[in-house]
Amino acid sequence: MSLPRPIARERPSDAARASRHAARKQTRNNRCAARHGRITGGGQHGSTRRQDMGPAAASWRSIMRPSLSRVTAPWALVAAAAVLLALTMGARTSFGLLLSPLNTATGLGLATISFAAAAGQLAWGAAQPVVGMLADRHGPVRIIAAGGLLLAASTALLPLVQGAAALTAVFVLMAVTGAAAGSNALLLGAVNQRVDHARRGLAAGIVSAGGSAGPLLMAPLVQGVTGSAGWVAATLVLAVLALPALPLSRAFAPRRPAADVAPVVAADARRVRAQLRDRRFILVTASFFVCGFHVAFFTTHMPGVIALCGLPMGFAGLWLAVAGLANVVGSLAAGVAAQRVAPGAMLAALYAVRGLTIALFLATPTSAGATLAFGVLIGLTQMAVLPPTTALVSRIAAGHNLGMLLGVSMMIHQLGAFFGAWAGGLAVAATGAYDAVWLADIALSVIAVALCLALRERGAQRPQVLQPA
Repeated sequence: MSLPRPIARERPSDAARASRHAARKQTRNNRCAARHGRITGGGQHGSTRRQDMGPAAASWRSIMRPSLSRVTAPWALVAAAAVLLALTMGARTSFGLLLSPLNTATGLGLATISFAAAAGQLAWGAAQPVVGMLADRHGPVRIIAAGGLLLAASTALLPLVQGAAALTAVFVLMAVTGAAAGSNALLLGAVNQRVDHARRGLAAGIVSAGGSAGPLLMAPLVQGVTGSAGWVAATLVLAVLALPALPLSRAFAPRRPAADVAPVVAADARRVRAQLRDRRFILVTASFFVCGFHVAFFTTHMPGVIALCGLPMGFAGLWLAVAGLANVVGSLAAGVAAQRVAPGAMLAALYAVRGLTIALFLATPTSAGATLAFGVLIGLTQMAVLPPTTALVSRIAAGHNLGMLLGVSMMIHQLGAFFGAWAGGLAVAATGAYDAVWLADIALSVIAVALCLALRERGAQRPQVLQPA
């Protein structure tokens, strides 16, 4: 008896196999989508479809799970800008600790060295509109990288200088290359163009906090290296610390902007003239002159003030560090407040607190505690003016020429810094004390408060945007 032969099955065609493979793939995709909460369509065999939850739920999902590039790219840029500003501001602040040993080594006199430092402050400001314009036109990557490399080279030249002219030239060169490596206008301009409008105040506060953290970290380092290995070694350390600008510049590479980020628009002469003549721009920039005078005087001459008070020289590094820590707190608080408080009123309050702090310091008997308390209060107001100032200039720019306008503001700021740094040296050379400069600081604070109170926002009226001819 023979067994029945099995019935041969027909092999499926290639089309059938492809259809089954597509159905299995669609099923896997639906399971994965259901696991992650996404809505998918059914396959040709009628896969189950999740009920649409409406546009409100879709909007909520987009907020809770925004695209990775949109979240990480702008805030990576903010972090890089904060580190760059920390390096440049920390180096500029720390040079005040080197004035006395530099005077001892060169014998040029404090007035001559103060003039060289003041010329550097002026060059820092004069370079910023040019740097901002170049960044608006060509992008900041190459400018930051080249600036960091040249800043390291020019800083390393400082121990080799002989004579007042050479010293002034090196200070000017360090200022110009430092402006390219990480100036306020360049970095805040790039941040404002990448970060959406609702978070620009916070972003500016974070970048300003980075500039404040620079002195906090670098002043004790420079003080320690100067005490243990001499001022030449401290200068070379500052030169090496300029080199991280090269890798950090990569964070500024252009990316496709988000829909709610204003595009960069090329400058035209008519629009630039209208913006520079804007009453609000004139007022806020004039108040920024006062800020430059104050900051340059504090950072350049506080070590000399501390020495005249009879406190040990090592105390100067501690004072700069304490002021730097207060700067971090003040910058972050100003960044948050700038999203809720009118910028003009906020600036007026900051300058008023600064003037009152100087008056109290002059009226208080000299002591280490009083000097540190002065550093805390001054630090809270020092870099805190940047977020509201940047907010005002950004409104005036309205997406046009922001880097250049911030550069012009910083140029006026550094014009004030020139007089602040120079006036301190002249006052000591003429009278042996800083009393005249302290009184000028108070008077300028009153003027800055009046300028900021004169700022009037025009409600929801938007700045006029001129079309190119």
